[in-house]
Amino acid sequence: MSTSSPVAGARILVVEDEYLIAAMIVGVLDGLGCVTRGPCGRLADALRLAQTELLDGALLDRNLGGQEVFPVARALRDRNVPFTFISGYDNSHLPAEWLSYGKIDKPFRGDDIERCVASLVARSQARR
Repeated sequence: MSTSSPVAGARILVVEDEYLIAAMIVGVLDGLGCVTRGPCGRLADALRLAQTELLDGALLDRNLGGQEVFPVARALRDRNVPFTFISGYDNSHLPAEWLSYGKIDKPFRGDDIERCVASLVARSQARR
């Protein structure tokens, strides 16, 4: 665990249904010293955590087994928890209410996750 990381201890929700991608994200977060919630591969599980967990940020796959992740995004937005979408889809079919939220394109690298989480945590700290 990297205790010198500026995001060490941050509670990050991971919503991703592809095992290898989820494992990579969790590995990066663990290396940064983050506390991972999830990974959640089912919409119901992700929604429950988004509504109940104390979170500093979230990384959301846009599509979980054919279901859009927007109910989870709404729950996080309602709780003022910053999040970013992770997707292989372009934004042309993204509903307008989500266009201003960040996105990490698949495939991604570990440093993409690091930069994103640092931004999420900074936004989370600014809201306090």
